[in-house]
Amino acid sequence: MTPSAYRVQSRPGWFLRQVRMARAAADGCYPFTLPAVRCLAQAGGLELPAGVTFLVGENGSGKSTIVEAVAVAAGINPEGGSQHFRFASRSSESTLAEWLLLRWGPRKPRTRFFLRAESYYNVATEIERLDEDPGSPPLLPVYGGVSPHERSHGESFLDLVVHRFGRDGFYLLDEPEAALSVRGCLAMLARLSELAAQGCQLLIATHSPVLLALPGATILELGDDGQLRQVGYDEALPVRLTRDFLANPKIYLRHLLDDDDDDGDDNGEDWYERS
Repeated sequence: MTPSAYRVQSRPGWFLRQVRMARAAADGCYPFTLPAVRCLAQAGGLELPAGVTFLVGENGSGKSTIVEAVAVAAGINPEGGSQHFRFASRSSESTLAEWLLLRWGPRKPRTRFFLRAESYYNVATEIERLDEDPGSPPLLPVYGGVSPHERSHGESFLDLVVHRFGRDGFYLLDEPEAALSVRGCLAMLARLSELAAQGCQLLIATHSPVLLALPGATILELGDDGQLRQVGYDEALPVRLTRDFLANPKIYLRHLLDDDDDDGDDNGEDWYERS
């Protein structure tokens, strides 16, 4: 192998190369009926590049299910946390991880973490419990020195990403914008850029047009046809819909809220399809 070929194969931030499903996973029940999962099975696998990859799609498309399953298949607790967290409050994860095959590169991440908005309260409680365990080293300093329960949801999210996430890490985030204000999303965007520069690989399910603006990120969008394709920032559905709404909210509000729609002056009956 030539030195240049080795550099390409082992470049920073490229730990997980491919996610694919075992052939025997063709099943007609949940989660295999989700559009994203069907696409993963039909495409023969999902190639992941180095750096930051965003998964975009409508509610119910299965993007969060994919992120969760990759986390579990990578040895991370399904409710969130690092590969060392083993708590469980209520098992709600799908069985998809059992059917995933992960292909890793020659370099392994220094650390792994799964951050999901819906169960972060449980992660915060586990952080407190481990910190108070006399048989364990102090844990709160790694998370900014303050219990996540003593900060707002958004503040604790940012504390974790700033203090716990470090270089050469493999991180999965499920809709982190759910906890963040617009200003918080901007702070998250800046931190994601830093992490990418520090050799991290991140897979993120999101609806946020702010986060999608991250320079150099890959955006994979699950379309209405069930196909997963790479798109540019301006093409991404959250960006287009947000721009269209802000440019003329009255059209959207009239179609969403008005019972009577008989004047037809804006020809907006297909406003969603044209967005």
